[in-house]
This record gives sequence, C-alpha cells and structure tokens, in this order.
Amino acid sequence: MTASYLYLIPVSLVLGGAGLAAFFWCLRNRQYDDLQGAAERILMNDPNEQDAGSNDA
Repeated sequence: MTASYLYLIPVSLVLGGAGLAAFFWCLRNRQYDDLQGAAERILMNDPNEQDAGSNDA
C-alpha cells in the first residue's frame, strides 16, 4: 500500500508541473490578451460566406 504512494506522489508532481508550465507558456505567448475580441468575433458574419436561405439554384 505504501509502495503505491512512492509512485503516485512523483506522478502528481510531474503532472502539476506540466500544467503549470502549460499555463506559463500560454501567458508568455499572449494567449489571454484579447478575450473580449474572441467573444465578439463569434457573433459576426463572415463576409465571404453566403446565406443558406438565399441560394435559388
């Protein structure tokens, strides 16, 4: 039983460190800079996209 703790603690530390490293990578590469723009961009229509209802073929 205690032998499993010898494996679980280092594995949890490695996974936590990987998550922390991924978080700092996102901060360094400016992934969180424009949250409002991404939220508004989803609501805008693509000018190159045609309406499905206006296709009279």
